[in-house]
Amino acid sequence: MAEAPYTPTELLACVAARLLEDGKSVFVGTGLPMIAAMLAQRTHAPHLLIIFEAGGIGPQVPVLPISVGDSRTFYRAVSASSMHDVMSALQSGYVDYGFLGAAAIDPYGNINTTVFGDWERPEVRLPGSGGANDIGSLCWRTIIIMRQDRRRFLKRLPFITTPGYLTGPGGREAAGLPEGTGPYRVITQLGVYGFDEATRRLMLLSRHPGVTVEEIQAHSEFEILIPADVPESAPPTPEERRVLREIDPTGMVIRG
Repeated sequence: MAEAPYTPTELLACVAARLLEDGKSVFVGTGLPMIAAMLAQRTHAPHLLIIFEAGGIGPQVPVLPISVGDSRTFYRAVSASSMHDVMSALQSGYVDYGFLGAAAIDPYGNINTTVFGDWERPEVRLPGSGGANDIGSLCWRTIIIMRQDRRRFLKRLPFITTPGYLTGPGGREAAGLPEGTGPYRVITQLGVYGFDEATRRLMLLSRHPGVTVEEIQAHSEFEILIPADVPESAPPTPEERRVLREIDPTGMVIRG
């Protein structure tokens, strides 16, 4: 098989960017979420409002920042604000999309970025929530980017850092979260997933080039809902790859 003319990370960034619509707002974190949002803004969504946790609202970021607190996240911004203000915007229902990473996920889109094993004597201690709980609780649609394998796609999480659909239909509303919010898409190195409207369980929407449905199911501890016809994700275009190299000229993220 000929080697793909793009890296797996470039594919993830392009697939994620295409989900973002012009004229919408997105709360982004460090790394791939930044790249995806910047790519969308420079291609099909020039009026995408990018929001950073440190307080940058609506910047036109020239090149990939190191973190959400990098001074470049305020470049040509409509507001150089504060964490308080952007979190207040979340709570007020002004943010359309949130981008999150995850160490593990369950069938209902609940994610863990806190701990594996016993809380007092953990096997692995992770960075924790940061703003992830707020984003997953209050953005209208949450997009999750993560690596997929049987240690990360789990039937039951040892800890829920950020709520998905919790126990299934009605779970978020019963917990007091705003109606109509919740996880929207999950993007991994194998495919793109959504959530079934009736059961709120993870459902395959597309598989990446060269990946089979059997591989996708084998990389999950729980059963993924799989439709009869699963299309293949569109690969990065030459123009998308050119823009990605402008965004990340040193290959800090997209090289992998």
